[in-house]
Amino acid sequence: MKRIVVLLLVVVSAFSSAAIYAADGSAGTSSLWERLRKKIESFTPQKKIGATNAVGGVRGAPSDAGDLYWKGEASHEVIDAEELGAFKKAMDLATAGETQQAHAAFAEFIKKHPNSSLRKDADQALAALAK
Repeated sequence: MKRIVVLLLVVVSAFSSAAIYAADGSAGTSSLWERLRKKIESFTPQKKIGATNAVGGVRGAPSDAGDLYWKGEASHEVIDAEELGAFKKAMDLATAGETQQAHAAFAEFIKKHPNSSLRKDADQALAALAK
């Protein structure tokens, strides 16, 4: 009896995960450029501020107000405005069909921002443009 219940649970979980994957739309129907555009729209650009702030003695553990977590709140990744602008420019060139200029723009992006969170996406874009 236990074996039948375990087997039934395995079959149900396999079918439910397959249905979720198919309903998600990530089964390869969206192109690389659509996926990248959605990803960069979720980023929040951060401008560099030249001002210096000072805080007096406050009791308690040091924390930043931006580090607060609210359950269920969608978090946006913060990225430098220049870095995001360079990636968007390269994306626009690629979607406009200007592959040579887009390839150069993505290569320049990787050169200027080697530790970017968009580095893997830029590498994928370069590979797609090389085809």
